[in-house]
Amino acid sequence: MNTTTPLSPELERLARRNVGLRMGWLIHATVFVLVNAGLWLAGSRSGWLGLPTGGWVIGLLVHGAVVWLRPLGDGLRERLLAQERQRLSDR
Repeated sequence: MNTTTPLSPELERLARRNVGLRMGWLIHATVFVLVNAGLWLAGSRSGWLGLPTGGWVIGLLVHGAVVWLRPLGDGLRERLLAQERQRLSDR
């Protein structure tokens, strides 16, 4: 039985957006693990140690920080959006 109360359209949109961002990061992390496992396996046979892994680690960490920590993201975006709305309505 579903006992959750319905959200306002704005909260529903925000919830779906946040879940989409987190799912995107989980897919990114899964692809990272699979591809880099293959690179390291191939590299161990040929002496190549998979240098692209380092760059991808940085990208995955930045992506994770944006999704999971969001230090300024939403607040800054909302402030800029409010300023733009105000600017347009003052015309």
